[in-house]
Amino acid sequence: MAPTEVLVTVTYCAPGAEDIVEVRLASGATVRDAIDASGLLTRRPELGAVPDAGIWGRPCSLQEEVRDADRVEIYRPLRVEPKDARRIRAKIKRKRAGR
Repeated sequence: MAPTEVLVTVTYCAPGAEDIVEVRLASGATVRDAIDASGLLTRRPELGAVPDAGIWGRPCSLQEEVRDADRVEIYRPLRVEPKDARRIRAKIKRKRAGR
């Protein structure tokens, strides 16, 4: 017999801020339902209306169904693209080496 409710933890972490909320949802609820029920997007408007999310560190779509005891994670937008960050680090390293 499938449970009629699921208990899901929704998390968002940023430098100096941690927001963790447990929500009870009807069985069959989606990641989007969990995020909406948590109220995180209202408290953290900087995330925008459609944040990137994952379950237990695995990126997923907002339409994915959540299961009991899932941890839904809301990911922060990147401040610097990874390729640009590597270029910047390489430039600094070259400068320090005197090239």
